[in-house]
Amino acid sequence: MSATERAIYPSLSGRRVLVTGGATGIGAGLVEAFLRQGAEVFFIDILEEEARALVARLESESLGDCVFVPGDLRDPAQLAAAFGKVLSLAGGLDVLVNNAANDDRHAFADVTAAYWDEHMAVNLRHLFLAAQAAVPSMKRQSRGVILNLGSISWHLGLKDLVVYQTAKAGIEGMTRALARELGRDGIRVNTIIPGNVQTPRQMKWYDTAGESGIIAGQCLDGRIQPHDVAALALFLASDDARMCTAHSYWVDAGWC
Repeated sequence: MSATERAIYPSLSGRRVLVTGGATGIGAGLVEAFLRQGAEVFFIDILEEEARALVARLESESLGDCVFVPGDLRDPAQLAAAFGKVLSLAGGLDVLVNNAANDDRHAFADVTAAYWDEHMAVNLRHLFLAAQAAVPSMKRQSRGVILNLGSISWHLGLKDLVVYQTAKAGIEGMTRALARELGRDGIRVNTIIPGNVQTPRQMKWYDTAGESGIIAGQCLDGRIQPHDVAALALFLASDDARMCTAHSYWVDAGWC
């Protein structure tokens, strides 16, 4: 399916959208997809070279302007500064997509307290702090959407990912709690659970046999692409999903 054949959600036109970790992979797919909907898109990332290359590519394809704000989301001060800049430029937020994460492999016996803290900061804590930063402007307009990116990994119990999987499991609990906390303010909160998405980063971890193993574990043939995840995010961010909150939505090709 080409980009021009995909669904258009009129309610997303002009909406102010912030994607964390938007420079590469799934995040870049989200940035592009929201731009194609006519949204006003901002993204935060630590990867400045990749982020500026993405902005240049999207501008060259006449998809509209997006704004890159550099920042290390592991650092609460940098997170607050980045969100402050976005909110100042945008005048508020309609949609927050908490996408940034780090799925480095790690052996259980090698995990130190410092490693634990750093990876909880990038995979769980910053999602909560980002929501705190975004919610006041959403409350003022009695409308908002927060989408948290989870992971199939802990549902499968994959090896060498214990810290990452612990954080990703926590995201689903946090989503449920935030949905209850914020629902009466008109703010919806959901988790998107991707399967194994074929991005350059994921290709680091899998050889040909690994790729075949992923497909064998899926109900559907083929590899999930960033635009498949973005398609679900667009629906959940749109007014078409106005009664969808507090739940997890899967795009995993039936991997089990």
